[in-house]
Amino acid sequence: MRLARDLHPVAWWAWAVGLAVAASCTTNPLLLLVLLGVITLVVLTCRSDQPWARSFRLYVWLGVVVVVVRILFRVVLGGDVPGHVLLTLPTIPLPDWAAGISLLGPFTREELLAATYEGLRLATLLIAVGAANALANPKRLMKSLPPALYEIGTAMTVAISVVPQLADSARRVRAAQQLRGGPQGRFRRIRGVRRLLVPILEDSFDRSLALAAGMDARGYGRTGELTAAQRRGTGALIIAGLLGVCVGVYAFLDSTAPRVLALPMLAVGTLVALGGFALAGRRVQRTRYRPDRWQVPEIVVAASGIAAGAGMWALQRWETLIAHPGVLVRPDVSLLALVAALVAVLPVWAAPLPVTARRREEALV
Repeated sequence: MRLARDLHPVAWWAWAVGLAVAASCTTNPLLLLVLLGVITLVVLTCRSDQPWARSFRLYVWLGVVVVVVRILFRVVLGGDVPGHVLLTLPTIPLPDWAAGISLLGPFTREELLAATYEGLRLATLLIAVGAANALANPKRLMKSLPPALYEIGTAMTVAISVVPQLADSARRVRAAQQLRGGPQGRFRRIRGVRRLLVPILEDSFDRSLALAAGMDARGYGRTGELTAAQRRGTGALIIAGLLGVCVGVYAFLDSTAPRVLALPMLAVGTLVALGGFALAGRRVQRTRYRPDRWQVPEIVVAASGIAAGAGMWALQRWETLIAHPGVLVRPDVSLLALVAALVAVLPVWAAPLPVTARRREEALV
Protein backbone atom coordinates (compact mmCIF):
# COMPACT_ATOMS: atom_id res chain seq x y z
CA MET A 1 0.00 0.00 0.00
CA ARG A 2 1.38 3.39 -1.00
CA LEU A 3 1.61 5.99 1.76
CA ALA A 4 0.63 9.60 1.14
CA ARG A 5 3.65 11.90 1.17
CA ASP A 6 5.19 14.69 -0.90
CA LEU A 7 7.64 13.56 -3.55
CA HIS A 8 11.01 15.30 -3.68
CA PRO A 9 10.54 18.47 -5.79
CA VAL A 10 13.80 17.95 -7.68
CA ALA A 11 12.46 14.60 -8.91
CA TRP A 12 9.39 16.29 -10.38
CA TRP A 13 11.54 18.95 -12.05
CA ALA A 14 13.87 16.29 -13.49
CA TRP A 15 10.82 14.49 -14.87
CA ALA A 16 9.42 17.70 -16.37
CA VAL A 17 12.75 18.78 -17.88
CA GLY A 18 13.07 15.35 -19.49
CA LEU A 19 9.63 15.76 -21.06
CA ALA A 20 10.54 19.26 -22.24
CA VAL A 21 13.66 17.85 -23.91
CA ALA A 22 11.52 15.12 -25.48
CA ALA A 23 9.12 17.71 -26.88
CA SER A 24 11.96 19.81 -28.28
CA CYS A 25 13.30 16.80 -30.21
CA THR A 26 10.21 16.23 -32.36
CA THR A 27 7.61 18.05 -34.43
CA ASN A 28 5.46 14.97 -34.92
CA PRO A 29 1.98 16.06 -33.78
CA LEU A 30 1.01 12.51 -32.80
CA LEU A 31 3.97 12.20 -30.43
CA LEU A 32 3.39 15.69 -29.05
CA LEU A 33 -0.25 14.83 -28.33
CA VAL A 34 0.88 11.63 -26.58
CA LEU A 35 3.31 13.67 -24.45
CA LEU A 36 0.53 16.14 -23.59
CA GLY A 37 -1.73 13.25 -22.59
CA VAL A 38 1.02 11.77 -20.40
CA ILE A 39 1.66 15.12 -18.70
CA THR A 40 -2.04 15.72 -18.06
CA LEU A 41 -2.61 12.21 -16.68
CA VAL A 42 0.34 12.46 -14.29
CA VAL A 43 -0.70 15.91 -13.05
CA LEU A 44 -4.33 14.92 -12.47
CA THR A 45 -3.22 11.76 -10.64
CA CYS A 46 -0.30 13.02 -8.57
CA ARG A 47 -1.01 16.65 -7.69
CA SER A 48 -2.07 17.67 -4.20
CA ASP A 49 -4.70 20.20 -3.13
CA GLN A 50 -2.18 22.96 -2.36
CA PRO A 51 -2.54 26.40 -4.04
CA TRP A 52 0.31 25.81 -6.51
CA ALA A 53 -1.42 22.64 -7.78
CA ARG A 54 -4.19 24.75 -9.31
CA SER A 55 -1.86 26.55 -11.73
CA PHE A 56 -1.79 23.76 -14.32
CA ARG A 57 -4.96 24.98 -16.02
CA LEU A 58 -3.38 28.38 -16.63
CA TYR A 59 -0.45 26.75 -18.40
CA VAL A 60 -2.82 24.72 -20.56
CA TRP A 61 -4.62 27.89 -21.65
CA LEU A 62 -1.25 29.53 -22.24
CA GLY A 63 -0.35 26.63 -24.53
CA VAL A 64 -3.58 27.09 -26.48
CA VAL A 65 -2.81 30.80 -26.85
CA VAL A 66 0.69 29.97 -28.09
CA VAL A 67 -0.66 27.71 -30.84
CA VAL A 68 -3.22 30.31 -31.95
CA VAL A 69 -0.68 33.15 -31.95
CA ARG A 70 1.81 31.03 -33.88
CA ILE A 71 -0.81 30.39 -36.59
CA LEU A 72 -1.75 34.08 -36.72
CA PHE A 73 1.89 35.07 -37.12
CA ARG A 74 2.22 32.57 -39.93
CA VAL A 75 -0.83 34.09 -41.63
CA VAL A 76 0.59 37.61 -41.36
CA LEU A 77 4.22 36.74 -42.10
CA GLY A 78 3.71 33.52 -43.99
CA GLY A 79 5.68 34.06 -47.13
CA ASP A 80 5.05 32.64 -50.55
CA VAL A 81 5.19 28.94 -49.73
CA PRO A 82 3.85 26.79 -52.57
CA GLY A 83 1.05 24.38 -51.81
CA HIS A 84 -2.70 24.04 -51.54
CA VAL A 85 -4.07 27.56 -50.98
CA LEU A 86 -6.63 27.76 -48.19
CA LEU A 87 -7.02 31.52 -47.90
CA THR A 88 -6.05 34.37 -50.20
CA LEU A 89 -5.39 37.74 -48.57
CA PRO A 90 -4.26 40.98 -50.19
CA THR A 91 -0.47 41.25 -50.26
CA ILE A 92 1.07 44.34 -48.65
CA PRO A 93 4.24 45.43 -50.52
CA LEU A 94 7.36 46.08 -48.47
CA PRO A 95 10.54 48.08 -49.31
CA ASP A 96 13.65 46.44 -50.72
CA TRP A 97 15.47 46.36 -47.38
CA ALA A 98 12.77 43.95 -46.12
CA ALA A 99 13.42 41.40 -48.84
CA GLY A 100 12.35 37.89 -47.91
CA ILE A 101 9.47 39.08 -45.71
CA SER A 102 5.93 39.27 -47.01
CA LEU A 103 2.78 40.52 -45.32
CA LEU A 104 -0.42 38.54 -45.83
CA GLY A 105 -0.83 37.02 -49.30
CA PRO A 106 -1.95 33.45 -50.00
CA PHE A 107 -2.04 31.13 -47.00
CA THR A 108 -1.47 27.47 -47.80
CA ARG A 109 -2.30 24.24 -46.05
CA GLU A 110 1.41 23.49 -45.66
CA GLU A 111 1.93 26.76 -43.78
CA LEU A 112 -1.00 25.96 -41.50
CA LEU A 113 0.41 22.53 -40.67
CA ALA A 114 3.92 23.89 -40.09
CA ALA A 115 2.61 26.62 -37.76
CA THR A 116 0.47 24.10 -35.89
CA TYR A 117 3.36 21.65 -35.43
CA GLU A 118 5.73 24.37 -34.19
CA GLY A 119 3.12 25.92 -31.90
CA LEU A 120 2.20 22.51 -30.49
CA ARG A 121 5.85 21.80 -29.70
CA LEU A 122 6.25 25.11 -27.84
CA ALA A 123 2.95 24.56 -26.04
CA THR A 124 4.14 21.13 -24.87
CA LEU A 125 7.31 22.73 -23.49
CA LEU A 126 5.29 25.29 -21.53
CA ILE A 127 2.82 22.72 -20.22
CA ALA A 128 5.71 20.50 -19.07
CA VAL A 129 7.04 23.42 -17.02
CA GLY A 130 3.54 24.04 -15.73
CA ALA A 131 3.32 20.40 -14.65
CA ALA A 132 6.48 20.83 -12.58
CA ASN A 133 5.00 23.95 -10.97
CA ALA A 134 1.78 22.11 -10.17
CA LEU A 135 3.48 19.01 -8.74
CA ALA A 136 6.57 20.32 -6.91
CA ASN A 137 6.43 22.21 -3.65
CA PRO A 138 8.33 25.48 -4.33
CA LYS A 139 9.33 25.93 -0.68
CA ARG A 140 10.81 22.46 -0.46
CA LEU A 141 12.52 23.05 -3.80
CA MET A 142 14.35 26.06 -2.37
CA LYS A 143 15.35 24.02 0.68
CA SER A 144 16.77 21.28 -1.55
CA LEU A 145 19.05 23.54 -3.61
CA PRO A 146 22.82 23.43 -2.93
CA PRO A 147 24.29 26.30 -0.89
CA ALA A 148 26.03 27.80 -3.93
CA LEU A 149 22.65 28.44 -5.56
CA TYR A 150 21.06 29.75 -2.39
CA GLU A 151 20.43 33.37 -3.49
CA ILE A 152 19.54 32.37 -7.06
CA GLY A 153 17.28 29.66 -5.73
CA THR A 154 15.45 32.15 -3.51
CA ALA A 155 14.73 34.39 -6.50
CA MET A 156 13.73 31.42 -8.67
CA THR A 157 11.38 30.11 -6.01
CA VAL A 158 9.62 33.46 -5.78
CA ALA A 159 9.48 33.67 -9.59
CA ILE A 160 8.01 30.22 -10.23
CA SER A 161 5.40 30.74 -7.51
CA VAL A 162 3.92 33.78 -9.29
CA VAL A 163 1.53 31.78 -11.49
CA PRO A 164 0.30 29.55 -8.62
CA GLN A 165 -0.29 32.66 -6.52
CA LEU A 166 -2.23 34.28 -9.38
CA ALA A 167 -4.40 31.16 -9.69
CA ASP A 168 -5.09 31.10 -5.95
CA SER A 169 -5.81 34.84 -5.89
CA ALA A 170 -8.21 34.48 -8.83
CA ARG A 171 -10.09 31.72 -7.03
CA ARG A 172 -10.37 33.72 -3.82
CA VAL A 173 -11.46 36.95 -5.52
CA ARG A 174 -13.98 35.14 -7.73
CA ALA A 175 -15.49 33.37 -4.71
CA ALA A 176 -15.70 36.65 -2.80
CA GLN A 177 -17.48 38.43 -5.67
CA GLN A 178 -19.92 35.56 -6.11
CA LEU A 179 -20.82 35.81 -2.42
CA ARG A 180 -21.54 39.51 -3.02
CA GLY A 181 -23.84 38.72 -5.94
CA GLY A 182 -21.33 39.05 -8.77
CA PRO A 183 -22.13 38.40 -12.44
CA GLN A 184 -23.47 34.94 -13.25
CA GLY A 185 -23.22 33.07 -16.53
CA ARG A 186 -20.21 32.52 -18.74
CA PHE A 187 -20.72 35.64 -20.91
CA ARG A 188 -21.23 37.93 -17.94
CA ARG A 189 -18.18 36.47 -16.21
CA ILE A 190 -16.11 37.25 -19.30
CA ARG A 191 -17.37 40.83 -19.27
CA GLY A 192 -16.57 41.04 -15.56
CA VAL A 193 -12.87 40.23 -16.05
CA ARG A 194 -12.02 43.89 -15.57
CA ARG A 195 -13.62 43.77 -12.14
CA LEU A 196 -11.48 40.76 -11.25
CA LEU A 197 -8.16 41.92 -12.68
CA VAL A 198 -7.33 44.71 -10.22
CA PRO A 199 -8.22 42.75 -7.04
CA ILE A 200 -6.29 39.71 -8.30
CA LEU A 201 -3.15 41.73 -9.01
CA GLU A 202 -3.45 43.61 -5.72
CA ASP A 203 -3.85 40.39 -3.73
CA SER A 204 -0.90 38.79 -5.54
CA PHE A 205 1.35 41.78 -4.88
CA ASP A 206 0.36 41.87 -1.21
CA ARG A 207 1.14 38.17 -0.81
CA SER A 208 4.46 38.58 -2.65
CA LEU A 209 5.46 41.46 -0.36
CA ALA A 210 4.47 39.42 2.69
CA LEU A 211 6.55 36.50 1.40
CA ALA A 212 9.56 38.77 0.80
CA ALA A 213 9.23 40.32 4.27
CA GLY A 214 8.96 36.91 5.91
CA MET A 215 12.01 35.59 4.04
CA ASP A 216 14.03 38.66 4.96
CA ALA A 217 13.06 38.27 8.61
CA ARG A 218 14.29 34.67 8.55
CA GLY A 219 17.66 35.61 7.10
CA TYR A 220 17.22 34.54 3.48
CA GLY A 221 19.77 36.07 1.12
CA ARG A 222 22.35 36.82 3.83
CA THR A 223 25.85 35.50 3.29
CA GLY A 224 28.78 34.71 5.51
CA GLU A 225 32.20 36.30 5.74
CA LEU A 226 34.22 36.16 2.51
CA THR A 227 37.10 38.30 1.27
CA ALA A 228 37.06 40.14 -2.05
CA ALA A 229 39.78 37.88 -3.49
CA GLN A 230 37.80 34.78 -2.58
CA ARG A 231 34.66 36.18 -4.20
CA ARG A 232 36.54 37.05 -7.40
CA GLY A 233 38.18 33.63 -7.54
CA THR A 234 34.91 31.83 -6.97
CA GLY A 235 33.14 33.89 -9.62
CA ALA A 236 35.94 33.29 -12.13
CA LEU A 237 35.79 29.53 -11.57
CA ILE A 238 32.03 29.39 -12.02
CA ILE A 239 32.03 31.55 -15.16
CA ALA A 240 34.94 29.63 -16.70
CA GLY A 241 33.29 26.31 -15.92
CA LEU A 242 29.94 27.36 -17.40
CA LEU A 243 31.65 28.67 -20.55
CA GLY A 244 33.42 25.35 -20.89
CA VAL A 245 30.13 23.50 -20.50
CA CYS A 246 28.49 25.69 -23.16
CA VAL A 247 31.38 25.12 -25.60
CA GLY A 248 31.32 21.38 -24.91
CA VAL A 249 27.55 21.09 -25.44
CA TYR A 250 27.73 23.10 -28.68
CA ALA A 251 30.61 20.99 -30.00
CA PHE A 252 28.81 17.80 -28.96
CA LEU A 253 25.69 18.80 -30.92
CA ASP A 254 27.64 20.14 -33.93
CA SER A 255 29.29 17.28 -35.80
CA THR A 256 31.56 19.67 -37.73
CA ALA A 257 33.27 21.05 -34.60
CA PRO A 258 36.62 19.57 -33.45
CA ARG A 259 36.08 16.56 -31.21
CA VAL A 260 38.53 17.90 -28.63
CA LEU A 261 35.96 20.61 -27.90
CA ALA A 262 33.16 18.09 -27.28
CA LEU A 263 33.36 15.61 -24.42
CA PRO A 264 36.81 16.70 -23.09
CA MET A 265 35.77 20.35 -22.87
CA LEU A 266 32.41 19.36 -21.38
CA ALA A 267 34.14 17.25 -18.69
CA VAL A 268 36.68 19.96 -17.84
CA GLY A 269 34.02 22.66 -17.72
CA THR A 270 31.83 20.54 -15.45
CA LEU A 271 34.70 19.89 -13.03
CA VAL A 272 35.67 23.58 -12.92
CA ALA A 273 32.08 24.65 -12.38
CA LEU A 274 31.60 22.11 -9.59
CA GLY A 275 34.75 23.43 -7.91
CA GLY A 276 33.39 26.96 -8.12
CA PHE A 277 30.06 25.85 -6.67
CA ALA A 278 31.82 24.07 -3.81
CA LEU A 279 33.79 27.22 -2.94
CA ALA A 280 30.71 29.41 -3.27
CA GLY A 281 28.78 27.15 -0.93
CA ARG A 282 31.18 27.90 1.91
CA ARG A 283 29.98 31.48 2.23
CA VAL A 284 26.40 30.41 2.96
CA GLN A 285 26.01 29.36 6.55
CA ARG A 286 22.63 27.92 7.31
CA THR A 287 21.14 24.90 9.00
CA ARG A 288 18.77 22.46 7.32
CA TYR A 289 15.98 20.94 9.38
CA ARG A 290 15.02 17.42 8.33
CA PRO A 291 16.55 17.38 4.84
CA ASP A 292 14.58 15.58 2.15
CA ARG A 293 15.88 12.15 1.24
CA TRP A 294 15.71 10.47 -2.13
CA GLN A 295 13.95 7.12 -2.10
CA VAL A 296 12.97 4.60 -4.76
CA PRO A 297 9.89 6.56 -6.00
CA GLU A 298 12.02 9.69 -6.54
CA ILE A 299 14.56 7.73 -8.56
CA VAL A 300 11.86 6.08 -10.71
CA VAL A 301 10.07 9.38 -11.41
CA ALA A 302 13.24 11.25 -12.35
CA ALA A 303 14.53 8.32 -14.41
CA SER A 304 11.26 8.09 -16.37
CA GLY A 305 11.49 11.73 -17.45
CA ILE A 306 15.17 11.42 -18.32
CA ALA A 307 14.44 8.23 -20.28
CA ALA A 308 11.73 10.04 -22.27
CA GLY A 309 14.13 12.83 -23.19
CA ALA A 310 16.91 10.40 -24.10
CA GLY A 311 14.51 8.27 -26.14
CA MET A 312 13.28 11.22 -28.18
CA TRP A 313 16.84 12.41 -28.71
CA ALA A 314 17.74 8.95 -30.04
CA LEU A 315 14.60 8.98 -32.16
CA GLN A 316 15.54 12.16 -33.99
CA ARG A 317 18.98 10.72 -34.76
CA TRP A 318 17.94 7.20 -35.81
CA GLU A 319 14.43 7.77 -37.15
CA THR A 320 14.45 11.33 -38.41
CA LEU A 321 11.35 10.95 -40.58
CA ILE A 322 9.37 9.82 -37.53
CA ALA A 323 10.59 12.67 -35.32
CA HIS A 324 10.27 15.34 -38.02
CA PRO A 325 7.80 14.13 -40.65
CA GLY A 326 7.35 17.46 -42.40
CA VAL A 327 4.08 18.78 -43.79
CA LEU A 328 3.98 16.87 -47.07
CA VAL A 329 3.52 13.39 -45.61
CA ARG A 330 1.22 11.89 -43.00
CA PRO A 331 2.83 11.68 -39.54
CA ASP A 332 3.63 8.18 -38.39
CA VAL A 333 4.87 6.58 -35.17
CA SER A 334 7.16 3.67 -34.39
CA LEU A 335 7.68 1.38 -31.43
CA LEU A 336 10.69 3.41 -30.23
CA ALA A 337 8.66 6.60 -30.42
CA LEU A 338 5.76 5.18 -28.41
CA VAL A 339 8.05 3.71 -25.76
CA ALA A 340 9.96 7.00 -25.44
CA ALA A 341 6.73 8.94 -24.99
CA LEU A 342 4.87 6.49 -22.73
CA VAL A 343 7.75 5.74 -20.35
CA ALA A 344 7.08 9.09 -18.67
CA VAL A 345 3.69 7.82 -17.40
CA LEU A 346 5.39 5.67 -14.74
CA PRO A 347 4.85 8.28 -11.96
CA VAL A 348 1.14 7.41 -12.02
CA TRP A 349 2.05 4.12 -10.31
CA ALA A 350 5.52 4.84 -8.89
CA ALA A 351 4.89 8.17 -7.16
CA PRO A 352 3.39 8.13 -3.65
CA LEU A 353 -0.17 9.26 -3.14
CA PRO A 354 -0.49 13.07 -2.95
CA VAL A 355 -1.09 14.65 0.42
CA THR A 356 -4.58 16.15 0.56
CA ALA A 357 -6.77 17.53 3.33
CA ARG A 358 -8.95 14.41 3.31
CA ARG A 359 -5.95 12.11 3.71
CA ARG A 360 -4.63 14.29 6.56
CA GLU A 361 -7.94 13.90 8.37
CA GLU A 362 -7.95 10.15 7.79
CA ALA A 363 -4.41 9.90 9.18
CA LEU A 364 -5.43 11.75 12.35
CA VAL A 365 -8.45 9.53 12.99
